[in-house]
Amino acid sequence: MIKIWLLLMIISMPDQPSVKYTAYIYPDEEKCLTAQDSYNIAYKNKDQDYKNKIKSEAFCIPFDAFPIAGMQSPVSA
Repeated sequence: MIKIWLLLMIISMPDQPSVKYTAYIYPDEEKCLTAQDSYNIAYKNKDQDYKNKIKSEAFCIPFDAFPIAGMQSPVSA
């Protein structure tokens, strides 16, 4: 098992029966938090009319997973 980080971005809009979401995986907490900060800054920089229509939050969530191609560091011999 390896530990990976899921960046979960949740979006809520008026009169919608559910929330929308997008998720990305990262190999470590630092990369996830950097992406989360970028997402939050982009949302913060939207105009107020946009923010009145769309509410959004992002979370970095750790969890164990089976190995994923390209997500683990190469092992030195």
